[in-house]
Amino acid sequence: MSDSATGSPARTSGPGLEPKSIPNLRDIGGWATRDGASVRRGVVYRSTDLSRVTDADARVLEGLGLTAVVDLRTAAEREAAPDRMPAGARHLPLDVLADREHGSIAAHMKELLTDAAFAREILGDGRGADYLRGSYRDFVLLPSARAAYRTLLHSLLADDGAPVLVHCTTGKDRTGWAAAVLLRAVGVELDSVFEDYLLTNELLLPVFEPILAALTEKGVDRADLESVLGVRAEYLEVAFATAQDTFGSFDRYLDEGLGLTNTDRDRLGQALLG
Repeated sequence: MSDSATGSPARTSGPGLEPKSIPNLRDIGGWATRDGASVRRGVVYRSTDLSRVTDADARVLEGLGLTAVVDLRTAAEREAAPDRMPAGARHLPLDVLADREHGSIAAHMKELLTDAAFAREILGDGRGADYLRGSYRDFVLLPSARAAYRTLLHSLLADDGAPVLVHCTTGKDRTGWAAAVLLRAVGVELDSVFEDYLLTNELLLPVFEPILAALTEKGVDRADLESVLGVRAEYLEVAFATAQDTFGSFDRYLDEGLGLTNTDRDRLGQALLG
């Protein structure tokens, strides 16, 4: 994963965000680039969905000054759990998996977390990890995914540094790839991209601990549960490898797959780097 030769800190310190009803909410700013710049804080946030936001946490969102909420979920997920939108922010639905025949496993998250038999059937014997590896290939290959991430990038260019929030259901896979693409596009080192990605395991898995314990007692393998409720470096590696194999390089994936020219990348850097 490493392509860094610098001994400088990968990330500058900054305030944490810990609203209970929006686990995995965080600012992707603060990461250093290979050229010595750093990603500005207060521009791009990532999180779980906003369907269970409490009044207190709604005030936290309001304080971010968001101009847009980019929702990467399927139509079924959005209908089942509509976002509680912060005032003044527009809702931008971008269904990454619209072209996937069987949709998203996240649409069945409630059953997965409450029905042990269903969880064993869907996740058992490594099926959950296999599903996630396939999902990360789809993030690169599906026309709907390329269209979604292309629109996300170009909306950031159009907003010119105005604060936005990007999320899916658990804020880790579709959102994780979005954050990885953004960070790499502006020159953040690969090790730092993976570090940001893996923070989900520190922020989200503890929230699921009571459910993990209950399902484990009912015979669901904990590793199978964590394979879909957390993240693994190998998943992100699959996406980067798919971009490399399909387009020849990550830069060509940005250009040919997502329509982000070198000029666009310069503009994105101007909006996101400080």
